[in-house]
Amino acid sequence: MLNALIVIDFINDIVHPQGKIPSCALQVSQKQVIENANVAIRWAREHHHLLVFIKVGFHPSYQDQPKRSPMFGKANEIGALQLDAWGTQFHDDLDVQNSDLVVVKPRVNPFFNTSLDSILRANQIDSVFLCGVSTGWAIESAARDAHDRDYSVHIVADACTAHSEDEHQTSLQLLERIATLHQASLLNE
Repeated sequence: MLNALIVIDFINDIVHPQGKIPSCALQVSQKQVIENANVAIRWAREHHHLLVFIKVGFHPSYQDQPKRSPMFGKANEIGALQLDAWGTQFHDDLDVQNSDLVVVKPRVNPFFNTSLDSILRANQIDSVFLCGVSTGWAIESAARDAHDRDYSVHIVADACTAHSEDEHQTSLQLLERIATLHQASLLNE
């Protein structure tokens, strides 16, 4: 089986305390989520698995922003999620390198209107490992979509989080029906 690690939305606006919509910043910091994601990233690099970094963002004009979305509809008003700005840069602590593959998504789901599925298929990927934020939105959305595209789905549970621990745990309980849960430190076993 060929594996891919998909690292989702560890961008400043979402996971940095000074971000415009830091919905996951506290949980990311308290639970060392980026550190755990880096363990998974090292695992992927060492085993030559495909590594894809995903970020949500919109053109500086916000013409591609979904204005009716309760989640993204006010982004232009507060200057959030603007591509090529600090807010959509990956958090400094994340082990992302200039040569890494980055896919920009215009919505919650990293498969929607992106090249992600084409990249996975071009690399003959069978299994996807997901980590990032938020468990209740982007991770759930990616897992459900990947499942329906016939990928074997794995969640690196301690390299994910949500706005609250309850939301995170609830999402993991739902995802266990379609995905295998892992801990970053145990990926080599």
